[in-house]
Amino acid sequence: MTVEIDDRLAAAAFRRLVEHLRMRTDAPNVDLMGLAGFCRNCLADWVSEASEGAVDRDQARETIYGMPQSEWKARHQAPATPDQLARMEASVTLNKTLRGEKG
Repeated sequence: MTVEIDDRLAAAAFRRLVEHLRMRTDAPNVDLMGLAGFCRNCLADWVSEASEGAVDRDQARETIYGMPQSEWKARHQAPATPDQLARMEASVTLNKTLRGEKG
């Protein structure tokens, strides 16, 4: 079942999601990927893809992070543990399966 959402409402919800992710620096991307199958980088990549070339990947990531990604990583990102990486890999595999992609 597809639910249609008015563009104005979708945009407001998207802005709130971005603000929430900026606020929750304690939620690492690797954990977001492991639990939900997407992270800040995914969201930025989707913005870049939707722009059809108007916004490059780095610009989109800066928009999502609220600063250059390298700065955010230096301030907030700790090295991922083997368990975090395993959960993320399992989640990436599940995403591919759900999309009907191979390997």
